Amino acid sequence: MIYSKIKGQTGQTLKVGKEGEIDVVIHQHPPIDEVRPALPFRSYFTDDGTTTGDNIMRVDGSVAFVDFYVKASQDYDIYIKYITTEIGDGGTPSLNKFGNLSALFNGVAFLWDTQTEPEYELHEGIKTNKEFIRIASDSAGFGDGVNAFLADVSGGGSEKSYLPNFDTTEIYGLPWGLRLKKGSLDRIVFRVQDNLTGLTTFNAIATGTRV
Repeated sequence: MIYSKIKGQTGQTLKVGKEGEIDVVIHQHPPIDEVRPALPFRSYFTDDGTTTGDNIMRVDGSVAFVDFYVKASQDYDIYIKYITTEIGDGGTPSLNKFGNLSALFNGVAFLWDTQTEPEYELHEGIKTNKEFIRIASDSAGFGDGVNAFLADVSGGGSEKSYLPNFDTTEIYGLPWGLRLKKGSLDRIVFRVQDNLTGLTTFNAIATGTRV
């Protein structure tokens, strides 16, 4: 009988269980000490997941929901670390509204859609500006009272925006962020489920690393 021993880089040996199984750990990110060529990644969330798709998310999703997403590449893994959004409107936006619209009925769903966890809910439906800011760990705190977190992007008060910013590594404890696996149908999705055509601006940008 021939015996063999498989030893890893750390000196640990491969162990086979009583039923012939081998214990493994699945990494959602490249090992920290592994050297791989990497480049920055940036893309709007669009209606077809491509950089040339429509990124205007103020659409009517009340009858049939509308997805805006960033999708996996056929050529490389994508790790989304940061997501920045803008919800802009005229009038008097406040934290208990969505832009200047009344609080949404269904809300904007935030999904991580992967082969292993289809349409995994990161949020079932964001209904107000306050909810968006609460889950967005890197939202800058400025203004006070009714103008808290509200930026005058027009310079004259005609349009004011909330700018929720997500650091996915900080929120979810994933060192490289949310992974979109090479060659898969993985997506990160904002799903519009209400009529948002009354907004002036609604869009989102994802940034991270492609490996």
